[in-house]
Amino acid sequence: MLGVVNVTPDSFSDGGLYFDHQAAVARAIELLDEGADLLDLGAESTRPGSRAGSASTGADGQPPAPGVTAAAVSAAEEQARLLPVLKGILEARPDAIISVDTYKAETARAALACGAEIVNDVSGFGWDFGLAAVCAEAGCGVVLMHARGRPAEWAGQAQLGADELLKTVREGLQASLNKALAAGIAAESIVLDPGYGFGKRGEENFVLLGRQAELLALGRPLLAGVSRKSFLGRALAPLYGGKTAPVDARETASVAALVAAILHGASLVRVHRVREAVEAGLVADAVKNQIAEDRLEIADYRGGPM
Repeated sequence: MLGVVNVTPDSFSDGGLYFDHQAAVARAIELLDEGADLLDLGAESTRPGSRAGSASTGADGQPPAPGVTAAAVSAAEEQARLLPVLKGILEARPDAIISVDTYKAETARAALACGAEIVNDVSGFGWDFGLAAVCAEAGCGVVLMHARGRPAEWAGQAQLGADELLKTVREGLQASLNKALAAGIAAESIVLDPGYGFGKRGEENFVLLGRQAELLALGRPLLAGVSRKSFLGRALAPLYGGKTAPVDARETASVAALVAAILHGASLVRVHRVREAVEAGLVADAVKNQIAEDRLEIADYRGGPM
């Protein structure tokens, strides 16, 4: 269970509530006390329409998004926001395991030097050519997310059919995995994330959630970040006069999506409210474990694996 701490003034999910570094540290401690196994710290919003990733040239050599010349947050500013929070958490809780949500090699290097143990890259090593090498040198864990394009491009993307969507995500994650392995990152250090909301439009996210288990064929554990996403708000529109439910009204939907993600193969989930997620996760794990036991019993009865 990854508890999210956004050290940004413009996060879609919490409106900059923890932009002050002391408030962010206090929130992090609260999430740990509620049962978070890890913390995920981010200091640049990657919400739809943001300029995240736009100033970088990806490992594929692609230029920034058309008409955009600068990232919303420079590496220096990102570190100024992030590092005091990281240090404050580790001073208060030296055993805390911290993931840093960044696509910038420079920020990752600084955070790892300060005690972070995982780099969570929403671009899957696609927006900063040097990040894979930094992670390999540090021997850290990595989360590689699939993002279909950059945030500034998402609104204009065409809707994909179910099979095409799964193919796109699977091939994108495989490419990221290949980059990581080629850089010398150990396979057991890698987790893959389908990237809910990151270039997936509306119903595409539910298609992906329902078929998420197909991505286990890539051979790595899956992380799902569905908490408070806009596709959940749109699903609740019948309760809000046809309008997308506001972010603060998506908690129950987030828990429902979390359970679905676990039952469809996610080993890790990224959440904003931990206590409810821990409780739901325990129930989902119990169901999943029982399903696994039933399959084993059937396999034994038939004399072989299903």
